Amino acid sequence: MKQKVALITGITGQDGAYLSKLLLEKNYKVFGIVRNQDSYFNLEYLKIKNKINFLEINLGNLNEVLASINNINPDEIYNFAAQSSVGLSIDQPYDTINFNIISTLNLLESIRLSKETIKLFQPSSSEMYGNPENLPINEKSKFSHKNNPYAISKSSAHEICVLYRDLYKLFICCGIMFNHESYLRGQNFFVKKVIREAIEIKKGKRDFLFVGNLETKRDFGFAPEYVKAMWLMLQQNIPDDYVIASGKSISLKDIVFYVFDYLKIDKSKIKIDKNLIRPVEVADCYGDSSKAKTVLGWQYNLSFYNVLDILIKEELENCNI
Repeated sequence: MKQKVALITGITGQDGAYLSKLLLEKNYKVFGIVRNQDSYFNLEYLKIKNKINFLEINLGNLNEVLASINNINPDEIYNFAAQSSVGLSIDQPYDTINFNIISTLNLLESIRLSKETIKLFQPSSSEMYGNPENLPINEKSKFSHKNNPYAISKSSAHEICVLYRDLYKLFICCGIMFNHESYLRGQNFFVKKVIREAIEIKKGKRDFLFVGNLETKRDFGFAPEYVKAMWLMLQQNIPDDYVIASGKSISLKDIVFYVFDYLKIDKSKIKIDKNLIRPVEVADCYGDSSKAKTVLGWQYNLSFYNVLDILIKEELENCNI
């Protein structure tokens, strides 16, 4: 049986790293697109860096992307390259919108021009639904008013993917991804930041944890389990979109309090910083993954408190604070 070939953009990020590990275990040949300033920490942490073929490609350049796809001829492409921080998107709207849309469009157009039967996975986001009136979110839920530039960029990229799938009959699956965490999550994401800074407080390296609005609620899951769903989408005979979520929401306050209780830190160390409160905030959002369970056979059974236990233990084992 011919060895499958996968091309992963954003391979050095959390999802790119965990998906690479999964694909290597399934005997894929894995190519990863990187930028010269990328850190390889995640791939080194998973002990897979030396098993990956790296390419430096400008995803903003259609000709470079097309040439690479024609050269590699991948069976599957997983497009994780994106500016994915909501907070950073508010500070850098142009760069976020420009890169997240153009990089996706260049991949789609390259697949179309190559005329190869390449399957593409596109991670879409729960942020596309703004402040939803009807919960839980499923595949038929309508996009609503967007609250930040990141949401605009992901909803636009999603719509372009659906257009290319319908108009050009390309095999494109969009995973409507809800928050998913791991030790490899970027330092600027909420859960990682809370755990890291709480440990610093515990060890006397920091006085307080500064936070914004803790009343908002989100659906959080575990990244190593979510990448399994991404792979399963591209193993189907018919391309489609799937919500990938835990099915439950938890308040940011409950997360912070759980971490502080776990580490036995007094909650007087938690301080509200008005500068960290976003201009527009989603009150509550959670997803319904019934379709993924039925069609893909994807099962998710972890509570987020289970995930927090895993994350805190791993951070304590690895932090050099």
